[in-house]
Amino acid sequence: MFVCICNGVTDSQIRQAAAAGCREVSELTMRTGCGATCGSCLDMAGDLLRSHAAPAQPAGAIYEFPLIASAA
Repeated sequence: MFVCICNGVTDSQIRQAAAAGCREVSELTMRTGCGATCGSCLDMAGDLLRSHAAPAQPAGAIYEFPLIASAA
């Protein structure tokens, strides 16, 4: 379903942006163009973004990185 007709942004693209760490509508606009023309889609886009956003990492969280074999 198209959310932003002006720039051809779909709900799927907004979900993908949320999964990639997008948290703010302004960032969504920069990434996808959603809302950059007339802005009438921003309420719906914001609702979709908030409902699909991955939880933010708490302060002091430990991040696990994959081990890379050294080329000695």
